[in-house]
Amino acid sequence: METKIYDASTIDEAAELLKAGDLIAFPTETVYGLGAIASNDEAVKNVYKVKGRPSDNPLIVHVSDREIAKYVAFVPQQAEILMEAFWPGPLTLIFPMKEGIFAPTVTAGHNTVALRMPDQEQTLELIRKTGFPLVGPSANTSGKPSPTTAQHVLHDLSGKIAGILDGGETQIGLESTVLDLTNAVGPIILRPGAITEAQLEPVIGKLAANAGTANETEAPKAPGMKYRHYSPTQPVILIDGTTADWKAAIEECHDQGKEIGILASEEKLTAHKEAARATFSLGPKADVTVASQRLYAGLRYLDEQPVDVILAEAYDPNGLGKAFMNRMEKAASAKYPKK
Repeated sequence: METKIYDASTIDEAAELLKAGDLIAFPTETVYGLGAIASNDEAVKNVYKVKGRPSDNPLIVHVSDREIAKYVAFVPQQAEILMEAFWPGPLTLIFPMKEGIFAPTVTAGHNTVALRMPDQEQTLELIRKTGFPLVGPSANTSGKPSPTTAQHVLHDLSGKIAGILDGGETQIGLESTVLDLTNAVGPIILRPGAITEAQLEPVIGKLAANAGTANETEAPKAPGMKYRHYSPTQPVILIDGTTADWKAAIEECHDQGKEIGILASEEKLTAHKEAARATFSLGPKADVTVASQRLYAGLRYLDEQPVDVILAEAYDPNGLGKAFMNRMEKAASAKYPKK
């Protein structure tokens, strides 16, 4: 199969392929999604197959407007307020599912469904022209760093999908915040993202305790809860320590004969780049927005360099830093200093 690149002038062709059950990757403000029409169970099953995604890991459905009552059992008042405040944008809301609307595979056996309206006009137009919402998990091989450019999608899925709608580099670089509105204890963040707790609580009040993980026997209610994600082929060591800790980690790797890649802020690279075979900058340490936007591109870049291990810098886990560290911790196979 040839994977064709589409743009704003050829969206109609991409939409026709989606209607026919083919897969088209599309850009959002967060990462690129792997699109299939959410009413076609065979197409949705093919998304799982192409990605190598576990079958109990539900998919987020992407809609083109806030008129969602036809897709869910009911729309809580909190959801109306949240959609008005944050849609289009990087906020996914989990609703009670309406029977017979989406393909069974979309929800992975749950009686809930996750919806979001992406802030990307080309993709909103693609959904409108397709005539039905699209599933859109990250358009990559499952478990690997998510794609933030069309070229990243091609790297992973060339020859496996019909096409890619190229919208350039994504703006945010981390997947959406997932907020569960179906839990009796109140709204719960299941996956942190660019819409933070500090932004949500002034709009709808205090959130319930965070429940962003699922154990081995549980079916995850949202993506990013159970399985290891965002990991390059090379092991990632997350360093959350002092300059002395960095020097010790580098020395240990060199003693083991390992070539090092470093994914870190400009300040950290200035201090340690001479010890590395390859580096990738996350920007100034004070700007976690830039670090988040560059994270997956950096992991992908270093994974293609002649290195044996990637040393990655930890950030303060507050605000957007919480989402950044959620992804880094899932990508890492070890931490330093060792506990």
